Amino acid sequence: MADASDVEDQLQQLNSSSNGKQRERPTPQIVAGLNNPLKTKPLGEQSRAVHRQSLMVILANMGVLSTGFCLAIPTVAMHQLKDVTEPVHLTDTQATWFASINTLSCPLGGLLSGVLLDKIGRKRTLYVLNVLGIASWALLATASGTSSESFSTQLLVSRFIIGIVMGLASAPSGVYAAEISLPKLRGRLILGTSISVALGITILYSIGYFIRDDFRLIALICCGYQITALLCVIPLPESHSWLLSKKRVEEAKKSLNYFRGLDKSPHITHPEVLEEFNVLQKSLQLREGEKKPSFTRCLRLPEVYKPLLILMGLFAFQQLSGIFVVIVYAVQISIEAGVSIDPFMCAVFIGVARVVTTCPMGIVLEKWGRRRAGIISTLGMCVSMLLLACYGWFEFIRSIPYLPVIALVGFIVLSTLGLYTLPFFMISELFPQKVRGPASGLTVAVGMFFAFLCIKTYPGIKNQIGIYNSCVFFSIMSFAAMIFIYWTLPETRRRTLLEIEEQFRTGKSCKKPTEVEMQNVLVR
Repeated sequence: MADASDVEDQLQQLNSSSNGKQRERPTPQIVAGLNNPLKTKPLGEQSRAVHRQSLMVILANMGVLSTGFCLAIPTVAMHQLKDVTEPVHLTDTQATWFASINTLSCPLGGLLSGVLLDKIGRKRTLYVLNVLGIASWALLATASGTSSESFSTQLLVSRFIIGIVMGLASAPSGVYAAEISLPKLRGRLILGTSISVALGITILYSIGYFIRDDFRLIALICCGYQITALLCVIPLPESHSWLLSKKRVEEAKKSLNYFRGLDKSPHITHPEVLEEFNVLQKSLQLREGEKKPSFTRCLRLPEVYKPLLILMGLFAFQQLSGIFVVIVYAVQISIEAGVSIDPFMCAVFIGVARVVTTCPMGIVLEKWGRRRAGIISTLGMCVSMLLLACYGWFEFIRSIPYLPVIALVGFIVLSTLGLYTLPFFMISELFPQKVRGPASGLTVAVGMFFAFLCIKTYPGIKNQIGIYNSCVFFSIMSFAAMIFIYWTLPETRRRTLLEIEEQFRTGKSCKKPTEVEMQNVLVR
């Protein structure tokens, strides 16, 4: 905190002339904040800064809706794609590849995301994501209508590319949101990625409800949207954290000024922003002259391998508990589970439930904390899948109206409260800056590999053991996930990224690191 003399010096700087021109005088709000620092919010939490951060995160997440479109397209298109009365159609085996091959290529996107995030930055990674998305949806919309071989090949290539887009989309927006915001706002802004995926799923379920027999038209609509998302990336300022890591200091100052509600100036005049910049600048200076350690060497550090193992475990349980299986096969599961309403409408309910639950997750995670949200979520998922299994086993339970719909929607709501959201949410919190790009990419790669295994094998396993025994397996995995979260997941609520890193490094619970400890973290 600046003392009175520091405040006076800053006010004099703000009022001093530059090149013979009088600088703009500080606003009364800034003066009040300097004189009464305990009575005002930090600049980064004031309305102008919050609006800027929120708008830029929304624009960054526009392209992430394609992940939701990708996950939902098998549900709305599978009936037409497998229809033997169509001139060209997919076999059962080809259909499972259509549903799952995107998750097989998603790890490639995750690894590519890690490289691109560090090499070309957050903004340009979003450009790459949207361009690939446009290519994928265009391929799907123009699939051959005469040759079965060309038809299946083009569909699979399209799905393979959109899987790369999924991997690319998992990290950039969340990392961007974490880096431009202060800890109090970080949670709700990082959630933009999860909200975008959920919204994309719901939008495509809704489109599929009205357009049931024209997947090409649906793909064309998705392609048009992706072009719009590409244009939304243009006004984004690059993250000041990444700019500083590349020693582009003046650009970093402009970016930091902008996200703290000030003019885009290459000079920082406000003491609060100057203090924040100096912390980041100190990190840069401490690394100057030192060779950046390779990612493989960094894996030996506890602040790297501990969060890596935790997040890989979360992603594995996320998939083994059936979350993505329910998303991809929503209509088919609804029919087999015996829902009494239009299965496409049930899918829409599932999508709406996910969006409605995801939107307030920032508040939920701030009030409950990450660990409690995860435990409540996994326990509720376990109960929901058991209810669905009991519906098939016991005659008296079948008298309960709409129980399958309630169980499926409940499973989606409760998964969104924790296990579905947390891995993507915490990927931007747990990793140190020096490995955030490659570590995020590797984690997403492992998670999507588990997704491929689950989505590809689910139809065959379900045919072998039945839909209700499959639900029991998902229930057991949800319970195992609850135990994993209880024993391994740290609480990161209201903690800075440096504090989180320090806990992993030292093994000590939450406390503010001293200046010496912080310098040690920055050096590492």
